[in-house]
Amino acid sequence: MHNSMSIIGLFSQASLLVKLIMLLLLGMSVYSWTIIFARAKIIKSANIALIKFEARYSAGHNLADFYKETAEHHLKSKGAEKIFFTAFNEYSRLDQKGLATVDSLTEGTHRSMRIVLSRELEALENGLPALATIGSISPYVGLFGTVWGIMDSFIALAQVQQATLSMVAPGIAEALIATAMGLFAAIPAVVAYNRFSTNVTKLENAYVNLMEEFTSILHRQAITNKS
Repeated sequence: MHNSMSIIGLFSQASLLVKLIMLLLLGMSVYSWTIIFARAKIIKSANIALIKFEARYSAGHNLADFYKETAEHHLKSKGAEKIFFTAFNEYSRLDQKGLATVDSLTEGTHRSMRIVLSRELEALENGLPALATIGSISPYVGLFGTVWGIMDSFIALAQVQQATLSMVAPGIAEALIATAMGLFAAIPAVVAYNRFSTNVTKLENAYVNLMEEFTSILHRQAITNKS
């Protein structure tokens, strides 16, 4: 009934639906790994940028001088540096008008930081929902292919007088490949999703802490300037 027990041979002998399911799972796996490599690079870059910013920020720079230094390359800034630049820029803009109160200065500055934070997190989380989807549905897609393949095998066996192990084994094996491919696509996606989600949460907490620190410093500065 089946001569080849290699993966390629079993794939070629599978039914059309099972073949389509295997190809779908292969595509999902490739797409998943593409996201994993891209997110790993971006999140690593964000962590490095945060460490560098904190080192420069904690060195005791004057905020105005630090802002001028940041302004030189603000178009390429990201993460904490971009939040700081936006905050001080908005603070300076409102303060120059001379009409803003201390509270309005603080609220305007904090609101501008929240907008930047939202955009930065959106950029970091891009692709994570796809990983979660692949991780959750791949095993079920593979299981569906397995069930369908086994069903076809038993239907074929019903048409012969005597069933032997050599007749049953290839059909079962080709069906189980779909489940294996589903797990192969799902496991890395789930592991990567959990890892990246944890890293993004840590970055978010660091950004929020810096935002609160910026807000407090600029609030005190606004009180001093208004006195």
